[in-house]
Amino acid sequence: MKVNIEVDMTPEEFRKAMGLPDVQKFQEELMTRIRQQMEEGVDGYDPLSLMKPFISQSFDSVDTYQKLMMQMLNSYTQQQK
Repeated sequence: MKVNIEVDMTPEEFRKAMGLPDVQKFQEELMTRIRQQMEEGVDGYDPLSLMKPFISQSFDSVDTYQKLMMQMLNSYTQQQK
């Protein structure tokens, strides 16, 4: 059996439907800070260490979303049996 689900949403609508926060201002502030540090030539400037806390949180969110989707699919297949 093959199931296709098509959702026509803007990124903003999807973000709101998933209950995700609006991070546009945060991203702008972060990019401004990174640009300033690059222009100032800060010693030991390492973009990865600056982004590391945010990257790990993002991967945790993706993992949680994937688990939710698998639970929904498993629940659906159990009901069909």
